[in-house]
Amino acid sequence: MDRRLSMLAPEWWDFTTLDSEILKDAARLTADDMLQLTREGFKVVFYDTLEEFYLAEALEYIHAWKQSTPGNPVGICGPIGPTEQLPLVARIVNELQISLADVHFWGMDEWCIDGKEVTPDHPLSFERAGRELCFNRIEKKLRIPEANLHFPKADTREYVKSWEKGIRCAIMQGGQGDIKHWAFNDPVKRVGKYRNAPPSPEKFRQLSTRVVDLHPVTCMQNARTSAGGIVTDIPVQAVTVGPQQTWKAEKVSIWQAGTHDNPFGQRLTAFMISKKIVDSSVPMSLLADHPNVQFNYYKGGIGKCEAEMH
Repeated sequence: MDRRLSMLAPEWWDFTTLDSEILKDAARLTADDMLQLTREGFKVVFYDTLEEFYLAEALEYIHAWKQSTPGNPVGICGPIGPTEQLPLVARIVNELQISLADVHFWGMDEWCIDGKEVTPDHPLSFERAGRELCFNRIEKKLRIPEANLHFPKADTREYVKSWEKGIRCAIMQGGQGDIKHWAFNDPVKRVGKYRNAPPSPEKFRQLSTRVVDLHPVTCMQNARTSAGGIVTDIPVQAVTVGPQQTWKAEKVSIWQAGTHDNPFGQRLTAFMISKKIVDSSVPMSLLADHPNVQFNYYKGGIGKCEAEMH
């Protein structure tokens, strides 16, 4: 039987095409219930304050990079949403005088226009944000060598090759978007062979770093968070790290402060991962098959799934 059309964008797959019982079960979860979703391979952690939340996020960089040696280089794959942790990373490195000569960093994604990644002088450039918020704030004598900074390009060959050189990715850190993606691994369009069903989890897992068309909800979200709501300023394509590279990371750590996804979304993906309900219309649910995933929540941003008029 054909699955129902999306309420958000009928020509796309997304979480509104799931069985209603899954959506209802997720919406019923209390904050205490969410903590109980922890299982082997999946951990849920709460932070009482935003200060604790972003400091813990920054410390993931530090703990990963301190493992690196000339003979055993270690890297982290990091996001541009959220970003509040990035200046803290630079501050800690400078205060503790941590040399980053042997470490690596992979950017998760970048905007594309007409099939080409935007340049670092573009106001929305993720590479630009990473450099301005973190890497350029680190003292020159401590900085990561330029050759060890790996930012994805539309021609993905060099970026993909950097994941295949024996550099250990200790952690892939990111957020969760309204469409339930990590990086820009959005659900696919409902066309061709995917008209009646989204890609199988096995098929989606085979995807490498690539240029993708963005779900309209993703464009709306990024307009809200990065462009003052001007949707027409948001590119409709991006290059994103793929599941292939994600499964090379020893740990995937997702950070949710309540600003990038709503109370329902924060519950849905944790519920699906905990219960191993895997469906590529909810790309984040594929992490149910990764051996080490941690969801980090700011308690003040968890909210409730209740009708409330304003």
